[in-house]
Amino acid sequence: MKKKTIRQSKRLIISLFVTFFCLTASAAQAQTALVTIDLQQEKMVQVMDEIENQTKYLFIYDKNMDTGRLVNVHVNKRPVAEALDQMVKGTDVVYEIQGSNIILTVRSQQTDGPKVVSGKVTDNKGDAVIGAAILVKGTTVGTSSGVDGVYTLRIPEVNANTMITVNYLGYEPIELLVGTRERIDIVLQEQSLGVDAVVVTALGIKKQEKALTYNVQEVSGSIVNTVKDANFVNSLSGKIAGLQINASASGAGGSTRVVMRGVKSINGDNNALYVVDGIPLPSLRSKQTEGIYETPDGGDYEGIANINPEDIESMSVLTGATAAALYGSQGANGVILITTKKGQEGRVRVNYANNTTFSSPLVMPEFQNTYGTSSDAPSMSWGEKLVSPPHRYDPEDFFQTGFDETNSIGITAGTERNQTYFSAASVNTRGIIPNNVYNRYNFSLRNSAVLLPEKLTLDLGATYMKQYSRNALVQGIYHNPLIGVYLFPRGDDIRKYQLYERYNAGLGYSEQFWGLEFINGVENPYWVTNRELFENNMQRYTFNATLKWNVTDWLTLSGRVRTDNTRMNYTRKIYASSNTLFASEYGNYLNHTMSHNNLYADALLSIDKSFFDRALSLQFNLGASLTDDKHSLVGYEGHLAGIPNKFTYNNIVSSDLNTLPGQENYHDQSQAVYATLQLGWKGMLYLDVTARNEWASQLAFTDELNIFYPSVGLSAVISSMADLSKTGISFLKIRTSYAEVGNPPQRYITGRNYSIKGGVVTTETIAPATHLRPERTKSFEVGMNAKFLDNKIWADFTYYNTATYNQLFCYDAPPSTGYKKAYLNAGKVNNWGIEAVAGYKNTWKNFSWSTSFTFSMNRNTIRELVPEGTIDPVTGAEVNLPEVNMDFGGYRVKLKKGGSIGDFYVTGLKTDDKGNIYVDPNSNTVTTDPDTWIYAGNTDARARLGWNNQFSWKGISLGALFDARIGGRGVSVTQALMDRFGVSEASVDARENGIQLSEHQMLPGSGAQEFFNNTGDGMGMLARYVYDMDNVRLRELSLGYDLPSKWFRNKMQATVSLVGRNLWMLYNKAPFDPEQTASTSTYYQGIDFFMQPSVRTIGFSVRLQF
Repeated sequence: MKKKTIRQSKRLIISLFVTFFCLTASAAQAQTALVTIDLQQEKMVQVMDEIENQTKYLFIYDKNMDTGRLVNVHVNKRPVAEALDQMVKGTDVVYEIQGSNIILTVRSQQTDGPKVVSGKVTDNKGDAVIGAAILVKGTTVGTSSGVDGVYTLRIPEVNANTMITVNYLGYEPIELLVGTRERIDIVLQEQSLGVDAVVVTALGIKKQEKALTYNVQEVSGSIVNTVKDANFVNSLSGKIAGLQINASASGAGGSTRVVMRGVKSINGDNNALYVVDGIPLPSLRSKQTEGIYETPDGGDYEGIANINPEDIESMSVLTGATAAALYGSQGANGVILITTKKGQEGRVRVNYANNTTFSSPLVMPEFQNTYGTSSDAPSMSWGEKLVSPPHRYDPEDFFQTGFDETNSIGITAGTERNQTYFSAASVNTRGIIPNNVYNRYNFSLRNSAVLLPEKLTLDLGATYMKQYSRNALVQGIYHNPLIGVYLFPRGDDIRKYQLYERYNAGLGYSEQFWGLEFINGVENPYWVTNRELFENNMQRYTFNATLKWNVTDWLTLSGRVRTDNTRMNYTRKIYASSNTLFASEYGNYLNHTMSHNNLYADALLSIDKSFFDRALSLQFNLGASLTDDKHSLVGYEGHLAGIPNKFTYNNIVSSDLNTLPGQENYHDQSQAVYATLQLGWKGMLYLDVTARNEWASQLAFTDELNIFYPSVGLSAVISSMADLSKTGISFLKIRTSYAEVGNPPQRYITGRNYSIKGGVVTTETIAPATHLRPERTKSFEVGMNAKFLDNKIWADFTYYNTATYNQLFCYDAPPSTGYKKAYLNAGKVNNWGIEAVAGYKNTWKNFSWSTSFTFSMNRNTIRELVPEGTIDPVTGAEVNLPEVNMDFGGYRVKLKKGGSIGDFYVTGLKTDDKGNIYVDPNSNTVTTDPDTWIYAGNTDARARLGWNNQFSWKGISLGALFDARIGGRGVSVTQALMDRFGVSEASVDARENGIQLSEHQMLPGSGAQEFFNNTGDGMGMLARYVYDMDNVRLRELSLGYDLPSKWFRNKMQATVSLVGRNLWMLYNKAPFDPEQTASTSTYYQGIDFFMQPSVRTIGFSVRLQF
């Protein structure tokens, strides 16, 4: 070798030289050195020469070592350790990096007996690293660093090749040779956030961040586990740009509406897809409420809410079509990729977490206690003033303090060739509505094994979930206790109705005790919560297996299979004396059992290779997949026959059993082949091409049996083309991409269908839509990713534009066709918008601060519905559909050309010829105009913002998340009916100060009751009850402290925290929470009809690690 090479056989002399070079070299620079080497079947000594030429390293090795053996090393601007790993692979040589020296030794089997090694773990700034895992390589023997970074490790047997590995989240792992040392101080380097960062993309494929041609936002699992929600998806609010999240009003465990880059489909689903470890999950979403008269019998639930968030390692959010194109129709609305935890090499580690919170209503309407009832209208509060009310009624007293306790335990252990992870968790929740309960229990087991060293790996996993929920209230007129609570007359005492039933000796059973009449269907609220029971029992179990074969160092074959099976039983028990709309004099009973079986399997061939001295990189994947869904529902429903409140099959009126449907089934299947190709040139330019062809069962009997999904993208890493370091730019990339995705029509509308009721077979009256084509979305995006000042500051920006056409419309077919309804393709919807993220992270000795800001906006336009003169190819009929209207009482959703999805209209008051509100001169009253619909606004936000902050100082951590919604409007039927019944604060103001009809018109207070009788019935005039839904809130707050490990003799680490969610609504003008929804469907948004209020939660968490 032409550079300095030291060849000594005595260990003492080697140790002296090691000490000298450790004192004179910079460890930090050495550990971060990058090399580029491309040597095939060359001598080991040539690799060593290359490393010495490109870095400040010097090699130290024994003269008897064979450095002439042939090795293969291929690295491009990678850390030295990666080159060394390849160099010694398959040999008896081991290495250790000490300062600016690399020590090579020959593996020896001679042992020197047990040994105790100690030292301190610090980062490159000299600060102690708490909780770093120090393990003896290839064994389960290990320990962790304490609160001051100090560790002590007892090694049972030591030989010349014994090594320790050091790992800590966010830092580069390192390996060190023990040798004769008894003290080993360890310096860890932070993992790079720059050009070599790796992210998880579609199908679980990992790619370098700089190579991506589309927007991907990756976050760690900790962001949903610091301040928890029973459905972890709600914890993403304000943290991801382009993500619209609306939590269900049903409370704990309820579904969540997640929309990315706007509503695209007029008739289809617009919610995002969830993918776990590369495999799509079935949504399992409950039937959603789409009107004030609907109450889902099975409650409100969805599959993603079943997951234990403590099992999540990281998440990648793919908001665009290009990123999600490989998932086909399932990923047309964006994808949330979830990577779960797996076992780690080393000793047994146990992690325990407890999260306990208490909740209360966040946003409530304003009530009055000034005026009571009158003898003319005892159910209303339009009487005289209450001089000294016997009981000051506060509807908030009806709510109980909610309680949520989550406990989880995770256990991991493993060797170099086999790792195991096990977890168990429980969620026990009591809602703010009495008798609302949600309990969930999760168990998971995962094992990863190397069957053939460096060749074959097998990953097996299984999960089991058991869930129970009761009375998950959303909103609506029926089975809703809040109507009776909010409208209860002032001056009366609701406490007498807490004993909600009284025994009737003549009938032989207890009857509902309630002496008030509001609107049809309203009952004693305590009766509703205790004698109208909606219960749901669910069990879900999954099994998955992944087999991966590394054929060569550049060719991989893998296969995956997953079964996902759900069994659910839900019941509805309506007791005798309930509203006769729902039950006979003896009661009503519903019992349904649902099963859903999902099978997913895929195979993937992957090539990762470089050419031309590593100037050209190629990443190619070719795969095929199968998704099979089977769903069945069996059950019965009917009025009870002769025995009151006996909820059994045999006690149901037989005629009900004969006429009601007792079984529903469907079977969906999709098959697909796909390929991806990524070409990179010198780490500067990347071309990304994907293609997927899918055959979906929903397209059976049509002319187009398959859907093709292409995408292409290009990215240019400007910082690799030119030296931008003097400008402060660490990394700069621009990117652009184009994709087409599709969505098949709903099942069973392309063929003839039949139904059987009471033994009678009938043909469906909908024309078979054999002409249908898949809905298509064309998407274009352009963006930029930048990092500044050694990656301390980062910024991402994306502009997108999508067009969705071949929309699905249902229209009234001409009688001559013999059908009542028919479907056709037409229409076009456009969305364009911006997603932006900016952040800063830095550390000053013991203090660190990380802050990030997210911004997103979307504009939606209906470019076309059904053009005039459109002919249905099946029926031959000319279709005239200039607009589509959906009415919910006095609220109308209207779709028309030039409008937007989410536009809604309301009715107002009659006006005169001059446009003034008409007031009858005789009665001094106003009149509603039910035939004139007034545009009120759009329910979607104009923009969404989030500001997240994390501070830490000497074991103390503080986190705060603010988020804001700008724009969008909604209506409150709750407020309208409260005004009508005189229980709102607004009704008092109207009595005492009059009613402002317009800028120049005032109605005297004496006419307030008559005015609200005309305008506040909730089903008619809603123009006065339209509210801006702008709001700003403190979404999350946490304050934690890492207890000193010495308190636990360095055997355990503990963190205690105070946590809060929805603590402070800084700005909100609506009498309800604008970010809450009664439905995850597209159109039933922005409507408050006695919706369960959102909650403010505060509590504590405890985390232990053994």
